[in-house]
Amino acid sequence: MEMLMVGVWALLALIPCPGATEELFEVSVWPDQALVKFGQSLMVNCSTTCPDPGPSGVESLLKKTQVGKGPQWKEFLLEDVTENSILQCFFSCAGIQKDTSLSITMYQPPEQVILELHPAWVAVDKVFTVKCYVPSVAPLENLTLTLLQGNQELHRKNFKSLAVASQRAEVAISVKAQREDDRCNFSCHAELDLSSRGGELFHVSSAIKVLRSFEFSQRPQIWVSPLLEVGMAETVSCEVARVFPAKEVMFHMFLGDQELSPFLSWEEDTAWANATVRAMETGDQELSCHVSLGPMDQKTRELVHVYSFPPPVLKIEELYPLAGTDINVTCAGHVLTSPSPTLWLQGAPDLPAPGEPAWLLLTTREEDDGRNFSCEASLEVQGQRFIKTTTIQLHVLYEPRLEESGCPGNQTWMEGTEQVLACIPKGNPTPLLVCTWNGEIFNLEVPQKATQNHTGIYCCTATNQLGSVSKDIALIVQGLDEGNSSTIFIIFIVALGVGVITIALYLNYRPCKMERRKLPYRQKEKYKEEESQFAV
Repeated sequence: MEMLMVGVWALLALIPCPGATEELFEVSVWPDQALVKFGQSLMVNCSTTCPDPGPSGVESLLKKTQVGKGPQWKEFLLEDVTENSILQCFFSCAGIQKDTSLSITMYQPPEQVILELHPAWVAVDKVFTVKCYVPSVAPLENLTLTLLQGNQELHRKNFKSLAVASQRAEVAISVKAQREDDRCNFSCHAELDLSSRGGELFHVSSAIKVLRSFEFSQRPQIWVSPLLEVGMAETVSCEVARVFPAKEVMFHMFLGDQELSPFLSWEEDTAWANATVRAMETGDQELSCHVSLGPMDQKTRELVHVYSFPPPVLKIEELYPLAGTDINVTCAGHVLTSPSPTLWLQGAPDLPAPGEPAWLLLTTREEDDGRNFSCEASLEVQGQRFIKTTTIQLHVLYEPRLEESGCPGNQTWMEGTEQVLACIPKGNPTPLLVCTWNGEIFNLEVPQKATQNHTGIYCCTATNQLGSVSKDIALIVQGLDEGNSSTIFIIFIVALGVGVITIALYLNYRPCKMERRKLPYRQKEKYKEEESQFAV
């Protein structure tokens, strides 16, 4: 009996009651998960299993448009998705309403990754900041930012705890700079992984930034003489030590407002600049040196005194006087020298009073030709003494002379040897020497092979603009075998004969006078007017 009752109840349970179908209906939405790029649209289909559904639709904050429908479905277009959203899809069946939801995730790939180094130039052992940010990216929980130094990872950050639709993502770290960091490349890599949501993997890198590290703690030093002379080129130097990188140090040097042109050098951790300075104004002036490296700039100054000390002025009343002329020699300080220097003139009997020139009265002699006169000026500037000297050579003009020392009256040649007639005249201007023999001009420059035919009397005449002088030279050529008495006797007889003939010719013709011949007064005055040409 009990078994019968159980069977009856089971059959009753299988017989549907009125309205049971409606209560068992389902509502579904397609797609079951939605991943939409920022600003784009999404097509959504809402459907039900109810055979005769009643009122239905979707609820969403997004802009929606119904684009299609059927007995058991409706299709909607969601436009301009700019944020995450929840869509509700509902249907009613026999007075009963059911709904289902769709989670819409908006994503925005990282299009721009920006890296910043603060500061771009950093002193060694000082801290700099590496900062990376993405202006707009979503969803943040799927984003990872990685900071790189070269190919080495410095820091990695993810944003899993920040489930915000669209916002700025940022990461920053602080690093202590070392020398080895100079010129290192820094970059930032952004990665948005949507594979868990059925999407893609996006990755973008920033532009590379180069860090500059430096050392520049010591002040530069200037090396220059405290005294500079007007118009004179002097070398000045500016140096800075314990600087890195030394080869990139820049120098700018000035004397007052005058910018110099330095030549730069460096070695290890020292850099320096050399420049040539030429001061044009007297007085105290400032020499400055500007040294810069990256953002750092240091300046040092040095005070210098500029003085004027041109060489003293040495004047000779007449540079080309005739012998026996009285001339004045003066030694004076230059007008641009301040204060007045102390003067000394070589040969002057006394030292002049301060500010007064030194002078000397001289009667010129032939021995003064080529004499150097020296004028010395001494100037004291700020405890240092400077000396400058001016020298002038005097040229004394005098008539030609044929002295025995330079032009012997008796000369002997050895037969068969190469010989030149010895006769060097004196005089200023340098005399022109002409020697004749047997009425013909004798070549004094080309050596002659001595023969007996060269024996005789030679007449030599020296001439310059002031006059002329003549002299006879007796030349004897000796044979090589003087041990043979007969030869000596023959030579003696020949010499005696030559002597007699020479005396006879001399008494009759007088070919060469011994006395000095002077030019007439008017002709001498003419040559005196031409003296200026010798000073050129």
